[in-house]
Amino acid sequence: MFFDSGYNPYASHRAVVYGRNGCVATSQPLAAEAGLHVMRQGGNAIDAAIATAACLTVVEPTSNGIGADAFAIVWAKGELHGLNSSGCAPASISVDAVKKLGHEKMPTYGWLPVTVPGAPGAWAELSRKFGRLPLADVLAPAIDYARKGYPLSPALAYFWNRAYENYKTNDKGDFAAWFETFAPNGRAPATGEMWSSEAHAATLEEIAASDAESFYRGDLAHKISKASEEGGGFLAYEDLAAFMPQWVKPISINYRGYDVWEIPPNGQGLVALAALGILKGYEFAMRESVDTAHKQIEAIKLAFTAGKQVITDPLQTNKEHVDWLLGEKFAQEARAKIGEQALVPTPVELPKGGTVYLCTADGDGNMVSFIQSNYMGFGSGIVVPGTGIALQNRGNDFSLDSDHVNRLEGGKRTYHTIIPGFLTKGGTPIGPFGVMGGYMQPQGHMQVMMNTIDFALNPQMALDAPRFQWVDGKTVELEHTFPRHIAEALAKRGHDIRIALGSGNFGRGQIIWRDNQTGVLAGGTESRTDGAVVAF
Repeated sequence: MFFDSGYNPYASHRAVVYGRNGCVATSQPLAAEAGLHVMRQGGNAIDAAIATAACLTVVEPTSNGIGADAFAIVWAKGELHGLNSSGCAPASISVDAVKKLGHEKMPTYGWLPVTVPGAPGAWAELSRKFGRLPLADVLAPAIDYARKGYPLSPALAYFWNRAYENYKTNDKGDFAAWFETFAPNGRAPATGEMWSSEAHAATLEEIAASDAESFYRGDLAHKISKASEEGGGFLAYEDLAAFMPQWVKPISINYRGYDVWEIPPNGQGLVALAALGILKGYEFAMRESVDTAHKQIEAIKLAFTAGKQVITDPLQTNKEHVDWLLGEKFAQEARAKIGEQALVPTPVELPKGGTVYLCTADGDGNMVSFIQSNYMGFGSGIVVPGTGIALQNRGNDFSLDSDHVNRLEGGKRTYHTIIPGFLTKGGTPIGPFGVMGGYMQPQGHMQVMMNTIDFALNPQMALDAPRFQWVDGKTVELEHTFPRHIAEALAKRGHDIRIALGSGNFGRGQIIWRDNQTGVLAGGTESRTDGAVVAF
């Protein structure tokens, strides 16, 4: 049919979307509309964020699910609030227990990398603290899409099929329930084809009716723990029952008069802030220059190398180390290492990831930066039978090296890639921003912030601009739209340049800025996916 393919051979242009009473930006149009619908029904930006997030578990299950983790930064009541809703490893798991099962590193699929999901708890906690509408009303659009179905958008269909082919050929996990839920016709659904899940709808209804209590201390928790026991997993009912989201104080760095905010560890937002701390010691005349790109690449290398040595469970992350990475002494030492040629820091392997990001704003000044993830695509490949709950594989980031700061321990939260961002100036909110995509995220945050602050690009331009991704050592991937003359100049400086054919590895972002004089909201969305900004 005429809408079967997502391929478009022609350049597409997106403009900034403006509104005054409300704005929602995310990676999937149906989810954006769900958030706006809730605001039109009397909800605020927090209600809209929850509605969008829950809807994304249905309309973009390739990157997140009910069994995901979540983080949020909320501007409400005149201040910033941070929410860490990442779950712990099961209490009974350990390095020795995993090694006895024949693993030298944490596996990608199956029950072993499954940690306690935090997303449903985040929805309930945000609703309780800041929401206006009952959670049942807020989750209604997601429930409706799950029950009645929806047609797949192009990028969604592509990643869905990629997951199907992966699970079909991978013999290292039990994917039977995944195929039953997400490939009921023996294949992945195609672009424009309808997909629905009654089990997913029923689970969302139970979460809504119980304010997520059923998921952690009720019937759903029993179903999850039973599936874990039958599948040889470590996740127990007691692990779920012990979970509570945590309110945290966001961390920041001042970059040329603006305060850039991130969630503190175990999130990797510290890496983005550390890189900006290095870069604020330079002046950049042009965005598209070899000097700008070279210094950005070197700064993110050094920030990542340091961050990976520090970031782990908040209870085990040394606050002095965090302060050091945000301080001028670290920035000066890093700048002293940056020369004309590419350097090789301590090698850091950067795996790919799948995540959804959204941001919302309302006419009363509330704003939300929210991110939710199964980590790698559909996550562990485990779906709890009869529930539609796809479980994350966040535990894959744990180390089985007993001397590593992020070593696996029962009840511990791992280094976390998902990071929501927020921008303020002089204590006044500018707005939420984020770029998802595994270890691309702090790199995307750094590039988008510089596009905004250094080069005065509007939200859409800041997102559309070509990106790079440092991979490891001297290897750097560039989008195919990256200026060729700069790519060649970077190669002459010793960078191992790889030109990517597509844009799938360069993150997907959203931005909403507020003009605090007029109250006008300006939103940009990602051109690299099925993104949408809606406003009224």
